[in-house]
Amino acid sequence: MSSTKPRLLIEDWLPVAELGIESRRERGAASALPPLSFLHIWWARRPLVASAAVALAGVLPAWSEELAKAFPDAVELQEEAAYRRWLLHLVGIWGDPITARRMYDVAVATGQRIPNPYTYKQAFRNAIPRKDIDLLHAVLIHTWGELPVIADPTAGGGSIPWAASRLGLPVVANDLNGVAASVLKAGVEVPATRGLDLLPELKKWGGILIKRVKERLKEYFPSGKAEAVATYLYANAIPCPRTGRLVPLLRDKWLRKTAGKEAAVRMRTEYDGVELPEPIFEVALGRDVDEADASTGTTARGKAISPYDSLVIDGDYIKQAAQAGQMKQVLYAVAVRKPSGERTFRAPTQTDLDAIAAAEAAYSDVKDLWLATGILPSEAIPDLIPKHEIRPYGFTYWTDMFTRRQALVQGVFVEEFTRLVAEVREVLGEDATDVLFQLALMQGKALNWNSRLSSWDVSRQKMRSVFDRHDFSFKWTFAEFEGAHALFSWCLDQLIDAYGGIARLLDETGVAPADVNDRLTRQVTVLQGSGASLALPDGAVTHVCMDPPYYDNVMYAELADYFYVWERRTLGRLVPDYFRDDLTDKDNEAVANVARFLTMGKRRQELADLDYETKMTNIFAECRRVLTRDGVLSVMFTHKKANAWDTLGMGLLQAGFTIETSWPVNTETEVGLNIRALNSAQSTIMLVCRKREDREGDGKFYLDDIEQDVRRAARDAAMRFQHDGIEGVDLLLSTYGPTLSVISQSWPVYSSAPDEEGRDKLLRPEEALTLAREEIVDLRRSRLVGKAAKVDILTDFVLLAWDTFAVREFPFDTARLLALAVGGLDIDALERAKVVSKSAGKVTLLSPSERVRRGGDSSAPGVRPEAASFDYIIDAVDTTLYIAEHDGMPAAKRFLDKHGYTNDAGFISALQGLVNAMPCTKVKGEWLVPEAGRLDTLCTLYFPDVTLPETTDVATLVEDKPDTLFEME
Repeated sequence: MSSTKPRLLIEDWLPVAELGIESRRERGAASALPPLSFLHIWWARRPLVASAAVALAGVLPAWSEELAKAFPDAVELQEEAAYRRWLLHLVGIWGDPITARRMYDVAVATGQRIPNPYTYKQAFRNAIPRKDIDLLHAVLIHTWGELPVIADPTAGGGSIPWAASRLGLPVVANDLNGVAASVLKAGVEVPATRGLDLLPELKKWGGILIKRVKERLKEYFPSGKAEAVATYLYANAIPCPRTGRLVPLLRDKWLRKTAGKEAAVRMRTEYDGVELPEPIFEVALGRDVDEADASTGTTARGKAISPYDSLVIDGDYIKQAAQAGQMKQVLYAVAVRKPSGERTFRAPTQTDLDAIAAAEAAYSDVKDLWLATGILPSEAIPDLIPKHEIRPYGFTYWTDMFTRRQALVQGVFVEEFTRLVAEVREVLGEDATDVLFQLALMQGKALNWNSRLSSWDVSRQKMRSVFDRHDFSFKWTFAEFEGAHALFSWCLDQLIDAYGGIARLLDETGVAPADVNDRLTRQVTVLQGSGASLALPDGAVTHVCMDPPYYDNVMYAELADYFYVWERRTLGRLVPDYFRDDLTDKDNEAVANVARFLTMGKRRQELADLDYETKMTNIFAECRRVLTRDGVLSVMFTHKKANAWDTLGMGLLQAGFTIETSWPVNTETEVGLNIRALNSAQSTIMLVCRKREDREGDGKFYLDDIEQDVRRAARDAAMRFQHDGIEGVDLLLSTYGPTLSVISQSWPVYSSAPDEEGRDKLLRPEEALTLAREEIVDLRRSRLVGKAAKVDILTDFVLLAWDTFAVREFPFDTARLLALAVGGLDIDALERAKVVSKSAGKVTLLSPSERVRRGGDSSAPGVRPEAASFDYIIDAVDTTLYIAEHDGMPAAKRFLDKHGYTNDAGFISALQGLVNAMPCTKVKGEWLVPEAGRLDTLCTLYFPDVTLPETTDVATLVEDKPDTLFEME
């Protein structure tokens, strides 16, 4: 073991380009995700390939000649390039992702169909040979004296501990949330110790369980002789405030839009001239579908239209009716499978309605008993943050998330599972818990796919789960899974596939070539509790590798309550410590949750931020305690809001860490070229931290003392990472790690401005991040214009906005930061200048036509064809484009000549910057951004010195299935 602090690989290098490509590839198709994703829902799982790379690079030493000499027979260690290739091999990247991605991009740009350039499997599918793992372990023991422990204190869905455990490294996985801890146990610990040996027992006892559930429920889910019911489609409905008749709340009446196979419902409000108390539904197929009627619904934007008098029903009335218990659920169509395999739709029959009534009666008979005996959850829904708030629609208790028939289905499962526990324990003894634990996860799948919040996806012809988004959203219409024959059979199949896939990937990794029974021994410890109080001794961990809660992105505990209240009744029987409380622990959860401070008025966001910062500081301080002296903390973080980075950075600094380096890895899901329309952060920033040693006698540091170091670090990072393909918002974020690094090396650092009482105050990271953004503005402007150039602040903003976002609409917070970096602007000033408009957390760049000024103050910025002069170059450019659009290019040329712009260096620089910043993309011959097309023509005709970028004509925008570009093999 080396006697000095080892320099680690992650401090020198991380294959950001390869990891970005493979991370997006891992998540590119929902049906091809790693099996861990299908075991039980958890929000914001990191890609396995990125998790494996960061976990490994945080314990592997940086390459050195000493390392090569220590292992003279290992060709992987003899040269630095070979060593880096070996890391790629260890994480499963067994091809050339950079070349493959380049071929893919060319195919997208040209619309060509090509053979799949990815000629190798996704990284997580490759089983690492025992030879490599033995060498890995030998290198790690040589470096640390023993196999290093990797811990994740906020492990969530388990990507990091699973990836490390797969390679035979001892791991500790902790989470505060009982649902998450259960997922960690089921997805990491159990398959690591039991592997595929558990599958036969899962199939056996799972089959027994679903058979018993089916026998109890089959009378409530009848199917016809020539069909099998798959899905029931419902609309929520309220009484019309004027007629009292029931109004189904339908956005439209479509069931399927496939050409030649169209299907829709028709709603009838009278029969043989007699008014009906509630509508009845018929299903039209194929040519019988009236497209206009099918596209017309009874609700939009929270309001409704009564089909009886065609008058508006106010949204407040709908909520009041729901809260008064007057909202009902109306079955309007049934999706069925024919014996031939054809899927079609039919109208509800009396048999369907009678079965629902029978199920509701059966539920009423057992409800009180089930509540008393703990079969049904009795917990009320607590206060939620506003975007999750569904209580106005009558959801008071968690059972309100389900119709009475759906609740009956869930209750029967809980009851039958409870009865099964004793039987399995009697037969299997100590092995019973692992089997029962996995079987209990079937409930989570059923809850996510069979609720009043699950829905029917017309475009894909299948159900959507409750959590197709990371919030609770009220559904006007919803879908019910056939609960007797289909639901739990499907859940068991999903469990077998997911667990089998997880265990297979583990069992196949590290198998000795001479003896398939010689498998890796894996050590996994799962803890449930606060990350600020880990049940670990001091210095027990070599690498704390964590993916912390992302500020206010996901309210994990709020969402997990949906499962927690039911799984207390199943998983809670097996691990009662995970489910001690009635609901998940929100008081100790490290998120910026304004729901905890709703009574504090305007200060609620400020208090939520402070709460998050305090908790993250405590978690980081605990990480520092459990780390060895030479250990490393790596933090994966994704967020575009400045407040998130400010609070996270402050937490690290206050907890006693230095940020050694950072790496941006593009880990977020990509859905074709229109991903830029989302203009959110696509990269995860990997911060690499060490314990800070106490400074003595170095004096006091202020921001002024380190300003030039901050600027230099930001500029160097931007130049380095843009070479790796990092652009837009992600390029801004890539500078945050190096900026925090500069601060951390001199911490404590004080602000240049004192507090209100004239005393020194600690620097907030946001002050330094502002300097970093200013540097990026200068760097990107020079790159766009082709030389160091200074233009006015409005033109700067437009240039940098197009360059950063590549779309007209982008998030308010990021726009605000860009405006500040450009020159101390604010969004209100940009709106007054008619550069942007703002609404609902978004900012939109205005087109030349939208910037026209008519009358009023002639000095105000904007488009003015009759103006004698312009204070801002962007106004002159937009006026030229406006004239070109409405009066033609010759008129635009006369305008240019009148003002002398054809020879004006500032005007020409702005044109050069704009043509480089705006997307020069056509879709089927039409410019994606019309101004870009007019600029292209204008410069071609009148500005020969402006270099025009190559125009891309995209024949087909690729959406969810990138493999549609590939030829069938």
